[in-house]
Amino acid sequence: MKLKFCGGVRNVTGSKHLITTDNGSKVLLDCGLFQGRRKETREKNLNFPFDPKELDAVVVGHAHIDHTGNLPNLVKQGYTKDIHATVPTDALIHYMLPDSAYLQERDAEYINKRHRKKGLPLIEPLYTTADAMEAIRLTRPHNLNRWFKVAPDVEIKFVEAGHILGSALTIVRVRERGKVIKLAYVVDLGRKGLPLLRDPFQIRRVDYVIIESTYGNRVHEPIEEAKYQLQEVINRTYNRGGKIIIPSFAVERTQELLYYIHELMEERKIPRIKVFIDSPLAVNITEVFRRYPEWFDEETQEYFRRGDDPFTHLNIEYVRSVDRSKELNEMNSPMIIISASGMAEAGRILHHLKNNIGNPKNTIMIVGFMAENTLGRKLADGWKEVPIFGEKHKVRAEVFVSHAFSAHADKNELREYVRRMGKVKKVFVVHGEETQSLELAIELQRLANVGKVIVPHEGDEVNLI
Repeated sequence: MKLKFCGGVRNVTGSKHLITTDNGSKVLLDCGLFQGRRKETREKNLNFPFDPKELDAVVVGHAHIDHTGNLPNLVKQGYTKDIHATVPTDALIHYMLPDSAYLQERDAEYINKRHRKKGLPLIEPLYTTADAMEAIRLTRPHNLNRWFKVAPDVEIKFVEAGHILGSALTIVRVRERGKVIKLAYVVDLGRKGLPLLRDPFQIRRVDYVIIESTYGNRVHEPIEEAKYQLQEVINRTYNRGGKIIIPSFAVERTQELLYYIHELMEERKIPRIKVFIDSPLAVNITEVFRRYPEWFDEETQEYFRRGDDPFTHLNIEYVRSVDRSKELNEMNSPMIIISASGMAEAGRILHHLKNNIGNPKNTIMIVGFMAENTLGRKLADGWKEVPIFGEKHKVRAEVFVSHAFSAHADKNELREYVRRMGKVKKVFVVHGEETQSLELAIELQRLANVGKVIVPHEGDEVNLI
Protein backbone atom coordinates (compact mmCIF):
# COMPACT_ATOMS: atom_id res chain seq x y z
CA MET A 1 0.00 0.00 0.00
CA LYS A 2 1.35 3.39 -1.03
CA LEU A 3 0.39 6.90 0.01
CA LYS A 4 1.21 9.81 -2.29
CA PHE A 5 0.93 13.43 -1.16
CA CYS A 6 -0.41 15.32 -4.18
CA GLY A 7 -1.40 18.63 -2.57
CA GLY A 8 -2.09 20.41 0.69
CA VAL A 9 1.36 19.72 2.14
CA ARG A 10 3.50 22.51 3.56
CA ASN A 11 0.58 24.81 2.69
CA VAL A 12 -3.10 24.96 3.64
CA THR A 13 -4.91 24.62 0.32
CA GLY A 14 -5.30 22.06 -2.45
CA SER A 15 -5.65 18.93 -0.31
CA LYS A 16 -5.15 15.73 -2.35
CA HIS A 17 -3.72 12.43 -1.08
CA LEU A 18 -3.66 9.25 -3.17
CA ILE A 19 -3.87 5.73 -1.73
CA THR A 20 -2.73 2.90 -4.01
CA THR A 21 -3.21 -0.62 -2.66
CA ASP A 22 -1.20 -3.76 -3.37
CA ASN A 23 -4.06 -4.94 -5.60
CA GLY A 24 -3.94 -1.76 -7.65
CA SER A 25 -6.97 0.08 -6.23
CA LYS A 26 -6.60 3.86 -6.27
CA VAL A 27 -8.56 6.06 -3.85
CA LEU A 28 -8.13 9.82 -3.64
CA LEU A 29 -8.68 11.57 -0.30
CA ASP A 30 -9.99 15.08 -1.07
CA CYS A 31 -9.63 17.04 -4.29
CA GLY A 32 -9.24 20.66 -3.28
CA LEU A 33 -8.33 23.86 -5.08
CA PHE A 34 -4.93 25.35 -4.47
CA GLN A 35 -5.08 29.10 -3.74
CA GLY A 36 -2.18 31.50 -4.12
CA ARG A 37 -0.51 33.60 -6.81
CA ARG A 38 -2.48 33.51 -10.05
CA LYS A 39 0.04 31.76 -12.36
CA GLU A 40 1.12 29.17 -9.78
CA THR A 41 -2.51 28.57 -8.84
CA ARG A 42 -3.58 27.79 -12.39
CA GLU A 43 -0.68 25.43 -13.05
CA LYS A 44 -1.17 23.47 -9.82
CA ASN A 45 -4.92 23.17 -10.21
CA LEU A 46 -4.80 22.24 -13.89
CA ASN A 47 -2.27 19.41 -13.66
CA PHE A 48 -2.86 16.29 -11.55
CA PRO A 49 0.14 14.08 -10.64
CA PHE A 50 -1.97 11.03 -11.52
CA ASP A 51 -4.40 9.98 -14.23
CA PRO A 52 -7.96 10.81 -13.10
CA LYS A 53 -9.32 8.01 -15.31
CA GLU A 54 -7.43 5.42 -13.24
CA LEU A 55 -9.02 6.34 -9.90
CA ASP A 56 -11.52 3.92 -8.34
CA ALA A 57 -13.04 6.42 -5.91
CA VAL A 58 -12.76 9.88 -4.40
CA VAL A 59 -13.55 10.50 -0.73
CA VAL A 60 -14.08 14.08 0.53
CA GLY A 61 -14.18 14.99 4.20
CA HIS A 62 -16.09 18.27 4.01
CA ALA A 63 -17.37 20.90 1.60
CA HIS A 64 -14.75 23.65 1.83
CA ILE A 65 -13.33 24.52 -1.58
CA ASP A 66 -9.74 23.71 -0.55
CA HIS A 67 -10.99 20.12 -0.16
CA THR A 68 -13.62 19.81 -2.93
CA GLY A 69 -13.02 22.67 -5.35
CA ASN A 70 -11.05 20.75 -7.98
CA LEU A 71 -13.58 17.93 -8.34
CA PRO A 72 -15.08 19.47 -11.51
CA ASN A 73 -11.63 19.58 -13.11
CA LEU A 74 -11.07 15.95 -12.12
CA VAL A 75 -14.32 15.06 -13.90
CA LYS A 76 -13.39 17.23 -16.87
CA GLN A 77 -10.19 15.21 -17.23
CA GLY A 78 -11.98 11.86 -17.35
CA TYR A 79 -12.97 10.77 -13.84
CA THR A 80 -16.29 8.86 -13.96
CA LYS A 81 -16.54 6.91 -10.68
CA ASP A 82 -18.24 7.76 -7.38
CA ILE A 83 -17.42 10.71 -5.14
CA HIS A 84 -18.17 9.84 -1.51
CA ALA A 85 -19.23 12.45 1.05
CA THR A 86 -21.56 12.91 4.02
CA VAL A 87 -25.21 13.82 3.47
CA PRO A 88 -24.79 17.55 4.34
CA THR A 89 -21.55 17.79 2.34
CA ASP A 90 -23.41 16.48 -0.69
CA ALA A 91 -26.08 19.15 -0.16
CA LEU A 92 -23.52 21.93 0.33
CA ILE A 93 -21.51 21.21 -2.81
CA HIS A 94 -24.71 21.51 -4.85
CA TYR A 95 -24.20 25.24 -4.30
CA MET A 96 -20.46 25.54 -3.73
CA LEU A 97 -19.17 23.82 -6.87
CA PRO A 98 -21.37 25.78 -9.34
CA ASP A 99 -20.39 28.97 -7.48
CA SER A 100 -16.71 28.04 -7.84
CA ALA A 101 -17.25 27.27 -11.54
CA TYR A 102 -18.89 30.66 -12.05
CA LEU A 103 -15.82 32.33 -10.51
CA GLN A 104 -13.54 30.27 -12.78
CA GLU A 105 -15.51 31.37 -15.83
CA ARG A 106 -15.52 35.05 -14.79
CA ASP A 107 -11.80 34.89 -13.98
CA ALA A 108 -11.05 33.52 -17.46
CA GLU A 109 -13.16 36.30 -19.01
CA TYR A 110 -11.21 38.92 -17.08
CA ILE A 111 -7.83 37.48 -18.12
CA ASN A 112 -8.91 37.13 -21.75
CA LYS A 113 -9.91 40.80 -21.92
CA ARG A 114 -6.37 41.74 -20.96
CA HIS A 115 -4.86 39.13 -23.29
CA ARG A 116 -6.86 40.41 -26.29
CA LYS A 117 -5.54 43.91 -25.73
CA LYS A 118 -1.96 42.60 -25.59
CA GLY A 119 -2.37 40.06 -28.42
CA LEU A 120 -1.70 37.14 -26.06
CA PRO A 121 -3.27 33.63 -26.36
CA LEU A 122 -6.67 33.24 -24.72
CA ILE A 123 -7.24 30.79 -21.86
CA GLU A 124 -10.10 28.48 -20.92
CA PRO A 125 -11.61 28.44 -17.44
CA LEU A 126 -10.22 25.72 -15.19
CA TYR A 127 -13.68 24.19 -15.39
CA THR A 128 -17.24 25.19 -16.21
CA THR A 129 -20.63 25.00 -14.55
CA ALA A 130 -21.37 21.90 -16.63
CA ASP A 131 -18.28 20.19 -15.16
CA ALA A 132 -19.44 21.16 -11.66
CA MET A 133 -22.88 19.68 -12.28
CA GLU A 134 -21.31 16.44 -13.47
CA ALA A 135 -19.23 16.21 -10.28
CA ILE A 136 -22.41 16.72 -8.25
CA ARG A 137 -24.11 13.94 -10.22
CA LEU A 138 -21.31 11.53 -9.25
CA THR A 139 -21.52 12.33 -5.52
CA ARG A 140 -22.87 9.62 -3.21
CA PRO A 141 -24.08 10.72 0.27
CA HIS A 142 -23.36 8.71 3.43
CA ASN A 143 -24.22 8.94 7.12
CA LEU A 144 -21.64 8.85 9.89
CA ASN A 145 -20.37 5.75 11.73
CA ARG A 146 -21.05 3.21 8.97
CA TRP A 147 -18.48 1.27 6.95
CA PHE A 148 -18.91 1.28 3.18
CA LYS A 149 -16.80 -0.12 0.36
CA VAL A 150 -15.19 2.23 -2.20
CA ALA A 151 -12.94 -0.35 -3.91
CA PRO A 152 -12.71 -4.16 -3.70
CA ASP A 153 -10.10 -3.97 -0.91
CA VAL A 154 -10.85 -0.54 0.59
CA GLU A 155 -13.55 0.40 3.10
CA ILE A 156 -14.32 3.84 4.55
CA LYS A 157 -16.06 5.11 7.65
CA PHE A 158 -16.93 8.75 8.29
CA VAL A 159 -16.95 10.03 11.90
CA GLU A 160 -17.72 13.49 13.31
CA ALA A 161 -14.99 16.11 12.70
CA GLY A 162 -16.64 19.07 14.46
CA HIS A 163 -15.25 21.48 11.85
CA ILE A 164 -18.23 22.57 9.70
CA LEU A 165 -21.71 21.19 9.02
CA GLY A 166 -21.32 17.65 7.67
CA SER A 167 -17.55 17.55 8.14
CA ALA A 168 -16.07 14.11 8.75
CA LEU A 169 -12.82 12.53 9.74
CA THR A 170 -12.19 9.50 7.56
CA ILE A 171 -11.09 6.05 8.70
CA VAL A 172 -9.69 3.95 5.85
CA ARG A 173 -9.51 0.16 6.17
CA VAL A 174 -7.45 -1.74 3.56
CA ARG A 175 -7.30 -5.53 3.36
CA GLU A 176 -3.93 -6.56 1.98
CA ARG A 177 -2.18 -9.97 1.97
CA GLY A 178 -4.32 -11.28 4.79
CA LYS A 179 -3.78 -8.17 6.95
CA VAL A 180 -5.87 -5.10 7.69
CA ILE A 181 -4.19 -1.70 7.52
CA LYS A 182 -6.04 1.23 9.10
CA LEU A 183 -5.38 4.86 8.26
CA ALA A 184 -7.02 7.89 9.91
CA TYR A 185 -7.43 11.03 7.82
CA VAL A 186 -7.73 13.78 10.43
CA VAL A 187 -8.15 16.78 8.10
CA ASP A 188 -9.72 19.14 9.19
CA LEU A 189 -10.10 18.59 12.93
CA GLY A 190 -12.54 20.86 14.75
CA ARG A 191 -12.61 22.01 18.36
CA LYS A 192 -14.66 20.97 21.36
CA GLY A 193 -17.39 23.39 22.36
CA LEU A 194 -17.88 25.18 19.04
CA PRO A 195 -21.35 26.68 18.60
CA LEU A 196 -23.73 24.72 16.35
CA LEU A 197 -21.48 21.66 16.02
CA ARG A 198 -20.97 18.39 17.86
CA ASP A 199 -17.53 17.72 19.31
CA PRO A 200 -15.02 15.74 17.20
CA PHE A 201 -15.10 11.96 17.51
CA GLN A 202 -11.94 10.47 19.04
CA ILE A 203 -10.42 7.91 16.66
CA ARG A 204 -8.38 5.11 18.25
CA ARG A 205 -6.54 1.94 17.22
CA VAL A 206 -5.20 2.84 13.76
CA ASP A 207 -1.80 2.18 12.19
CA TYR A 208 -1.22 5.49 10.41
CA VAL A 209 -2.48 9.05 10.72
CA ILE A 210 -2.62 11.99 8.32
CA ILE A 211 -3.26 15.10 10.40
CA GLU A 212 -3.70 18.79 9.66
CA SER A 213 -1.49 21.54 11.09
CA THR A 214 -3.24 24.79 10.17
CA TYR A 215 -2.50 26.06 13.69
CA GLY A 216 0.34 23.67 14.43
CA ASN A 217 2.36 26.13 16.50
CA ARG A 218 -0.40 28.33 17.93
CA VAL A 219 -2.75 28.18 20.89
CA HIS A 220 -6.20 29.67 20.35
CA GLU A 221 -8.00 32.04 22.63
CA PRO A 222 -10.90 30.29 24.41
CA ILE A 223 -13.96 29.76 22.21
CA GLU A 224 -16.03 31.79 24.68
CA GLU A 225 -13.81 34.79 23.88
CA ALA A 226 -15.18 34.94 20.31
CA LYS A 227 -18.63 36.04 21.44
CA TYR A 228 -17.18 38.66 23.79
CA GLN A 229 -14.87 40.05 21.09
CA LEU A 230 -17.76 40.31 18.65
CA GLN A 231 -19.79 42.15 21.28
CA GLU A 232 -16.97 44.62 21.92
CA VAL A 233 -16.33 45.31 18.22
CA ILE A 234 -20.04 45.84 17.46
CA ASN A 235 -20.57 48.22 20.40
CA ARG A 236 -17.38 50.18 19.78
CA THR A 237 -18.11 50.65 16.07
CA TYR A 238 -21.81 51.37 16.61
CA ASN A 239 -20.98 54.13 19.09
CA ARG A 240 -18.81 55.93 16.55
CA GLY A 241 -21.47 55.51 13.82
CA GLY A 242 -19.51 53.08 11.66
CA LYS A 243 -19.95 49.82 9.79
CA ILE A 244 -18.55 46.42 10.76
CA ILE A 245 -17.26 44.66 7.61
CA ILE A 246 -16.58 40.95 8.11
CA PRO A 247 -15.00 38.83 5.35
CA SER A 248 -16.46 35.42 6.07
CA PHE A 249 -16.57 31.95 4.61
CA ALA A 250 -20.05 31.16 3.34
CA VAL A 251 -20.02 27.82 5.12
CA GLU A 252 -20.06 27.67 8.93
CA ARG A 253 -18.39 30.96 9.84
CA THR A 254 -21.30 33.05 8.52
CA GLN A 255 -23.82 30.89 10.37
CA GLU A 256 -21.68 30.92 13.53
CA LEU A 257 -21.59 34.72 13.45
CA LEU A 258 -25.37 34.85 13.08
CA TYR A 259 -25.73 32.49 16.03
CA TYR A 260 -23.62 34.75 18.26
CA ILE A 261 -25.27 37.97 17.04
CA HIS A 262 -28.69 36.44 17.70
CA GLU A 263 -27.66 35.52 21.25
CA LEU A 264 -26.10 38.93 21.93
CA MET A 265 -29.26 40.71 20.80
CA GLU A 266 -31.47 38.42 22.88
CA GLU A 267 -29.23 39.07 25.89
CA ARG A 268 -29.37 42.83 25.12
CA LYS A 269 -25.60 43.09 25.07
CA ILE A 270 -25.56 44.80 21.65
CA PRO A 271 -28.03 47.18 19.98
CA ARG A 272 -30.47 45.80 17.43
CA ILE A 273 -28.14 46.74 14.60
CA LYS A 274 -29.03 45.79 11.03
CA VAL A 275 -27.17 42.72 9.70
CA PHE A 276 -26.66 42.14 5.97
CA ILE A 277 -25.54 38.76 4.62
CA ASP A 278 -24.17 39.90 1.28
CA SER A 279 -23.23 36.67 -0.41
CA PRO A 280 -25.65 34.72 -2.61
CA LEU A 281 -23.69 31.58 -1.76
CA ALA A 282 -24.00 32.21 1.98
CA VAL A 283 -27.74 32.76 1.55
CA ASN A 284 -28.10 29.34 -0.10
CA ILE A 285 -25.75 27.66 2.38
CA THR A 286 -27.79 28.96 5.31
CA GLU A 287 -30.85 27.29 3.79
CA VAL A 288 -28.91 24.00 3.79
CA PHE A 289 -28.12 24.52 7.48
CA ARG A 290 -31.83 24.79 8.22
CA ARG A 291 -32.40 21.48 6.43
CA TYR A 292 -30.12 19.43 8.70
CA PRO A 293 -30.72 20.42 12.34
CA GLU A 294 -30.06 16.81 13.41
CA TRP A 295 -26.37 17.31 12.51
CA PHE A 296 -26.03 20.12 15.08
CA ASP A 297 -25.16 19.83 18.74
CA GLU A 298 -27.90 19.36 21.35
CA GLU A 299 -28.05 23.05 22.29
CA THR A 300 -28.69 24.14 18.70
CA GLN A 301 -31.22 21.36 18.13
CA GLU A 302 -33.10 22.68 21.16
CA TYR A 303 -33.24 26.12 19.49
CA PHE A 304 -34.96 24.58 16.49
CA ARG A 305 -37.30 22.42 18.57
CA ARG A 306 -38.72 25.49 20.29
CA GLY A 307 -39.01 27.35 16.98
CA ASP A 308 -36.17 29.80 17.65
CA ASP A 309 -34.19 29.82 14.39
CA PRO A 310 -30.87 31.64 15.02
CA PHE A 311 -30.48 32.28 11.28
CA THR A 312 -33.69 34.29 10.94
CA HIS A 313 -34.69 37.39 12.85
CA LEU A 314 -36.02 40.82 11.94
CA ASN A 315 -32.60 42.47 11.85
CA ILE A 316 -31.10 40.11 9.21
CA GLU A 317 -31.38 40.85 5.52
CA TYR A 318 -30.11 38.29 3.01
CA VAL A 319 -28.83 40.20 -0.01
CA ARG A 320 -29.12 38.50 -3.37
CA SER A 321 -29.07 41.25 -6.00
CA VAL A 322 -26.01 43.22 -7.09
CA ASP A 323 -28.00 46.46 -6.97
CA ARG A 324 -28.94 45.92 -3.33
CA SER A 325 -25.32 45.09 -2.53
CA LYS A 326 -24.23 48.41 -4.06
CA GLU A 327 -26.85 50.28 -2.04
CA LEU A 328 -25.18 49.16 1.19
CA ASN A 329 -22.17 51.31 0.34
CA GLU A 330 -24.39 54.38 0.03
CA MET A 331 -25.86 53.94 3.51
CA ASN A 332 -24.24 55.83 6.36
CA SER A 333 -25.95 54.26 9.37
CA PRO A 334 -24.24 51.63 11.57
CA MET A 335 -24.59 48.07 10.23
CA ILE A 336 -22.88 44.70 10.03
CA ILE A 337 -21.97 43.43 6.57
CA ILE A 338 -20.93 39.77 6.40
CA SER A 339 -19.71 38.95 2.92
CA ALA A 340 -17.64 36.42 0.97
CA SER A 341 -14.97 35.46 0.22
CA GLY A 342 -13.53 34.52 3.59
CA MET A 343 -9.95 35.45 2.65
CA ALA A 344 -11.12 38.66 0.89
CA GLU A 345 -9.81 37.46 -2.46
CA ALA A 346 -12.97 37.60 -4.59
CA GLY A 347 -16.65 38.40 -4.55
CA ARG A 348 -18.66 41.26 -3.08
CA ILE A 349 -16.43 41.70 -0.02
CA LEU A 350 -13.87 43.43 -2.26
CA HIS A 351 -16.37 46.18 -3.11
CA HIS A 352 -17.26 46.68 0.55
CA LEU A 353 -13.61 46.91 1.52
CA LYS A 354 -12.87 49.33 -1.31
CA ASN A 355 -15.71 51.62 -0.23
CA ASN A 356 -15.20 51.41 3.54
CA ILE A 357 -11.52 50.76 4.26
CA GLY A 358 -10.63 54.46 4.25
CA ASN A 359 -13.17 55.53 6.90
CA PRO A 360 -11.84 55.48 10.50
CA LYS A 361 -15.39 55.06 11.85
CA ASN A 362 -15.54 51.56 10.33
CA THR A 363 -14.11 48.25 11.52
CA ILE A 364 -12.86 45.35 9.43
CA MET A 365 -13.11 42.24 11.59
CA ILE A 366 -10.95 39.25 10.64
CA VAL A 367 -12.50 36.04 11.99
CA GLY A 368 -10.82 33.24 10.03
CA PHE A 369 -7.53 31.86 8.75
CA MET A 370 -5.95 33.95 5.99
CA ALA A 371 -3.55 32.19 3.65
CA GLU A 372 -0.30 33.78 2.54
CA ASN A 373 -0.51 36.42 -0.20
CA THR A 374 -4.28 36.97 0.22
CA LEU A 375 -5.81 40.40 0.86
CA GLY A 376 -7.19 39.12 4.14
CA ARG A 377 -3.67 38.14 5.27
CA LYS A 378 -2.33 41.60 4.39
CA LEU A 379 -5.04 43.21 6.50
CA ALA A 380 -4.44 40.77 9.36
CA ASP A 381 -0.70 41.48 9.20
CA GLY A 382 -1.32 45.20 9.62
CA TRP A 383 -0.51 46.55 6.16
CA LYS A 384 -1.19 50.31 6.05
CA GLU A 385 -1.97 50.23 2.34
CA VAL A 386 -3.45 47.31 0.40
CA PRO A 387 -4.26 46.58 -3.27
CA ILE A 388 -7.95 46.20 -4.19
CA PHE A 389 -8.89 45.77 -7.86
CA GLY A 390 -5.35 46.76 -8.80
CA GLU A 391 -5.45 50.09 -6.92
CA LYS A 392 -3.77 51.00 -3.63
CA HIS A 393 -6.06 51.90 -0.73
CA LYS A 394 -4.94 53.33 2.62
CA VAL A 395 -6.22 51.36 5.61
CA ARG A 396 -7.83 53.95 7.90
CA ALA A 397 -10.58 51.71 9.27
CA GLU A 398 -9.91 49.79 12.47
CA VAL A 399 -8.75 46.24 11.75
CA PHE A 400 -9.53 43.75 14.51
CA VAL A 401 -8.16 40.20 14.24
CA SER A 402 -9.78 37.45 16.29
CA HIS A 403 -8.24 33.99 16.63
CA ALA A 404 -11.01 32.78 18.93
CA PHE A 405 -13.37 31.95 16.05
CA SER A 406 -11.18 29.27 14.50
CA ALA A 407 -12.87 25.99 13.62
CA HIS A 408 -9.44 24.29 13.43
CA ALA A 409 -7.86 22.58 16.41
CA ASP A 410 -4.79 24.36 17.76
CA LYS A 411 -1.38 22.93 18.71
CA ASN A 412 -2.48 21.63 22.10
CA GLU A 413 -5.74 20.18 20.77
CA LEU A 414 -3.96 18.42 17.89
CA ARG A 415 -1.33 16.97 20.20
CA GLU A 416 -3.95 15.76 22.68
CA TYR A 417 -5.99 14.19 19.88
CA VAL A 418 -3.00 12.15 18.68
CA ARG A 419 -2.06 11.20 22.25
CA ARG A 420 -5.52 9.74 22.77
CA MET A 421 -5.35 7.68 19.57
CA GLY A 422 -3.16 5.01 21.17
CA LYS A 423 -0.11 3.49 19.51
CA VAL A 424 0.45 4.58 15.90
CA LYS A 425 3.32 3.66 13.60
CA LYS A 426 3.59 6.92 11.66
CA VAL A 427 1.97 10.33 11.63
CA PHE A 428 2.06 12.47 8.46
CA VAL A 429 1.62 16.20 9.09
CA VAL A 430 -0.12 18.09 6.26
CA HIS A 431 -2.46 21.07 5.66
CA GLY A 432 -0.37 23.81 7.24
CA GLU A 433 2.20 26.39 6.26
CA GLU A 434 5.65 24.88 6.53
CA THR A 435 6.53 26.45 9.89
CA GLN A 436 3.25 25.26 11.39
CA SER A 437 3.72 21.70 10.11
CA LEU A 438 7.33 21.40 11.23
CA GLU A 439 6.67 22.72 14.72
CA LEU A 440 3.66 20.44 15.21
CA ALA A 441 5.79 17.50 14.04
CA ILE A 442 8.30 18.26 16.80
CA GLU A 443 5.48 18.30 19.37
CA LEU A 444 4.02 15.01 18.13
CA GLN A 445 7.39 13.25 18.01
CA ARG A 446 7.65 13.77 21.78
CA LEU A 447 4.55 11.61 22.36
CA ALA A 448 5.27 8.14 23.71
CA ASN A 449 2.57 6.49 21.56
CA VAL A 450 3.91 7.76 18.22
CA GLY A 451 6.53 5.85 16.24
CA LYS A 452 7.66 8.37 13.60
CA VAL A 453 6.41 11.78 12.46
CA ILE A 454 6.92 12.92 8.86
CA VAL A 455 6.26 16.26 7.17
CA PRO A 456 6.04 15.28 3.49
CA HIS A 457 6.77 17.45 0.48
CA GLU A 458 4.36 17.61 -2.43
CA GLY A 459 4.91 14.55 -4.64
CA ASP A 460 6.39 12.39 -1.89
CA GLU A 461 5.26 8.75 -1.87
CA VAL A 462 5.61 6.34 1.04
CA ASN A 463 4.96 2.63 1.57
CA LEU A 464 2.56 1.62 4.35
CA ILE A 465 2.94 -1.97 5.61
